[in-house]
Amino acid sequence: MQRAAAFRAPSGARVLVRRRQARNQEPQAGARKALLPLRSPPHRSCPPRGSVTPRAPLRRPLRRPPAPSASSGDSAPSEPIQESPIARACATFSNLFPLWVAIGAVAGVASPQSFEWFKGPLVVWGLAFTMLGMGLTLTLEDFARVARDRVRVAAGAALQFTIMPAAGLAFARLFGLDPWIAAGMVLVACCPGGTASNVVTFIAGADVPLSVAMTSCSTVSATVMTPLLTKLLAGTIVPVDAVALFRDIVGIVILPVLAGAALNTLAPRAVQRVQAFAPAVAVLTVALITTSTIARSAPGALAAGPALLAALFCLHASGFALGYFLSRKAFRFGEEASRTISIEVGMQNSTLGAVLAAVHLHPLAAVPCALSACMHSMMGSALAGLWRWSDGRKKGRGGGGGVVAA
Repeated sequence: MQRAAAFRAPSGARVLVRRRQARNQEPQAGARKALLPLRSPPHRSCPPRGSVTPRAPLRRPLRRPPAPSASSGDSAPSEPIQESPIARACATFSNLFPLWVAIGAVAGVASPQSFEWFKGPLVVWGLAFTMLGMGLTLTLEDFARVARDRVRVAAGAALQFTIMPAAGLAFARLFGLDPWIAAGMVLVACCPGGTASNVVTFIAGADVPLSVAMTSCSTVSATVMTPLLTKLLAGTIVPVDAVALFRDIVGIVILPVLAGAALNTLAPRAVQRVQAFAPAVAVLTVALITTSTIARSAPGALAAGPALLAALFCLHASGFALGYFLSRKAFRFGEEASRTISIEVGMQNSTLGAVLAAVHLHPLAAVPCALSACMHSMMGSALAGLWRWSDGRKKGRGGGGGVVAA
């Protein structure tokens, strides 16, 4: 028994020694564990030894598409054409459109014999060329937008062919105008929106694409609406041939506009080279048509005098005001759309009215149309400038509620 106890004693002593050694090593192990996070971890991108790293696929450099050749007329140019000094001069000339119309009206009254050569077929072909220039600024996509934005376009067209014809007949009777002059005033009130409305819309900071869509829609609708409304309203004053009006509108307006839009769609590169000059030529043509129209009826224009000018002012002012008010309050459109519809309703294609009046009614009936071109251009430009000034003040005050003009 003593030998067994003596044999176990050394073993127990060794166990105690081992336990003491383990206790002494525990703080060192804890310190060693605490120092482990301070060591920088191995780089993850380094693969372990013996493993095979997959190779990344080789990337070939992207090839740039070849530049369009000069012979490809149906493709758009890769770089915008630099605006030449001649193009800038043409743009300045076009922006002064109301001034040239006013100067032409004064020249037509002062020297009628100087403009007798511009009449008959020259007037008709001049208007057709003007409508072709308008078509060159459009594409077939602009006509497709009429279907996509049909609510606002339809509302604008409805206001166009209701406010202006009714106001034209009302003010013609209110101011007691001559029957042929009254018929001409009703005719210009039944015409579609004018091409200058797109420029005025841009100046006013409104919706230019909507303006283009409305002008296109009203121009196409005029083939039916203008002869019909002129027959119903002006037919109570003078006889009107609605069929002849329809035929001439198709030939003078619709076909040139569609031809210009087709050319701009099929050959945009070629059209872009003449687009800068087309508005200036159109402005010159319209000024000549207006001047020759007034020159042929200078005595009647002088006799109508203040009454005709007052009636035309009220006509276009009611179009601008009611177009904006009804769009904003009745249809609850936004500010940009309301401005656009106001401009489209207030500005008419007076040149078309002057040509139709001279051909189908009486030379005296073309006088209100010619004066209307000058009147609505100056009023529309003034209204656009007022909106632009108002937006500038709101932007300066930091209100942020107005539409910033383009």
